[in-house]
Amino acid sequence: MKRLGGRGLLAALLLLAAFAGGGLWHLTRPDSAPTPTPALNARAKATPPTPPSSLRAARGTAQTGAAGDAITEIETSTDPAAQTALWKKRLARAEEVLAHYRSTSRYPHESRSLDEHSDQSYPNRPVLETKKLAKPGDKITEQTVRLNTSQERIFVVGKESVLFTASAVDQDGNVLPMIASQAIAFDPPQQGQKPSKRPRVGVSFNDLGFAGDVAANDGTLSLQFSPQKQGFADHTGAIRIEVLFKVGEQTGFTFFDLYYTPLPPAEWAGEGMVREALENGSLNLYLKAEVHRAGRYVIAGRIDDARGKPFALAVFNDEVKEGKTEFKLTIFGKLIRDKAPVFPLVLRDVDGFLLKADTFPDRDLVPRRQDKIYTTKSYSVSVFSDAEWQSEERERHLREFANDVAIARERLDALGAPTPAATTFAPKK
Repeated sequence: MKRLGGRGLLAALLLLAAFAGGGLWHLTRPDSAPTPTPALNARAKATPPTPPSSLRAARGTAQTGAAGDAITEIETSTDPAAQTALWKKRLARAEEVLAHYRSTSRYPHESRSLDEHSDQSYPNRPVLETKKLAKPGDKITEQTVRLNTSQERIFVVGKESVLFTASAVDQDGNVLPMIASQAIAFDPPQQGQKPSKRPRVGVSFNDLGFAGDVAANDGTLSLQFSPQKQGFADHTGAIRIEVLFKVGEQTGFTFFDLYYTPLPPAEWAGEGMVREALENGSLNLYLKAEVHRAGRYVIAGRIDDARGKPFALAVFNDEVKEGKTEFKLTIFGKLIRDKAPVFPLVLRDVDGFLLKADTFPDRDLVPRRQDKIYTTKSYSVSVFSDAEWQSEERERHLREFANDVAIARERLDALGAPTPAATTFAPKK
């Protein structure tokens, strides 16, 4: 997992907001279907696609230029063969859109397979990077010294600390003697904002076998950084640590970014934090917490099966009042039926945040709960519902896409062209 620098940290924040394959989708896009995400844009893969508007995608009327002119010419043509060929293509496209949307939207946004979100499976693994030793602005040469760095985590809350390490190696992987000649922590300037007046804080990488360093004199320098104890107790947002290294006669520079919330907006209950309930054909896990600040919370948990195989990503995304509450994580019944995980299931690695509107930073982090948190009872897969997810939004899009298919079929019928068997879909009235 690579280190996230300035732009990378911003991307991570955006992805955290959408880390459930549309976790914040229904907050920001209330009247459309979820937007697909790129193959590695981490934290959200294989979510239901954005539907085209009506028959525009199938008809091609949204096209412009030469392609659009060609379609218009065929549409107005009196040549039955050209018309038939065009409407067969439109029918195939309309049926493809309908089938794909139905398939990818059969589970709700808040309960998806971890196969779709593989980069979210293990959010607490260290962030690793290897690069050439160089200073800012240097022209990268064919030098053989490489800098290996690690960062324990990016998101930090309250009393938590972060372990950073760095080592230098040659082209054969041999560790080279290295020192950190300068290291500072500061509040990095944000785009469109004035530089912070917060003093820069000196920090120290060491190879002495303590203060976070695992083994003395092994060539790996370490820093155990605690924002609360090292000058950032009242700071919310990004913190950057810049380091200047020296390896022999060569010098190099790197930086680490983290995101800090000093006072968590909610805290988890201790003993008996989770209760489970089989409800409406799905398995719900209720996570008990004390909410200090009301607002919209986005909470995510990972679900493994009894073999340790990553199975599901479950998300809570809703408004919450102050006081004792339960965040509901749903493991959707049809998802269980389709994937047939081995019970009991295991909840692990829960994280999330309180979203803050019209301000920067735009979120306060909730303390993460790492590793195994709760093990469910064992159930027969047959006790769960095999029904697809239903909502007004989904029915509306399915009806629209089915109508596109019907229009294409009607045109082909009018042209006297044979069509394949009709797609089976009967939207609810």
